[in-house]
Amino acid sequence: MTAACGSATAPSSSGGGTHSSTSSGTTSAAKISLSVSFSGSAGIAPEHYTLRCEPAGGTVSDPAAACAQLTKHGASLFGPMPAQIACPMIMASARRVTVTGTYLGRPVHENLVDGGCDLSRWAEFGKIFNR
Repeated sequence: MTAACGSATAPSSSGGGTHSSTSSGTTSAAKISLSVSFSGSAGIAPEHYTLRCEPAGGTVSDPAAACAQLTKHGASLFGPMPAQIACPMIMASARRVTVTGTYLGRPVHENLVDGGCDLSRWAEFGKIFNR
């Protein structure tokens, strides 16, 4: 299913296979397991992060804080844009973010740009990942 302005939600082939061991020795899947890649202009290497929530972990600088921000705003970050939304005709830069994995059991595959309909989503991802 494709949403406005290049954002899409589609099944992920990875299935969100991030697991952690609990104190009882059983294995459980993290409630949120994401792989995030920020890319920019030519000549600038992409930055890659992972984030797991409940339990918090990954390669972000502060997984617990990132998880708190993500659970606060996640529902508005993933999935289709609202119908008949007015989007600014602003492209702030050539930067992009690609997010794949699972969010509360739902597969996630989002491609966002720094502008247009994705401008507010981009700002939220910037807060979550300190970008």
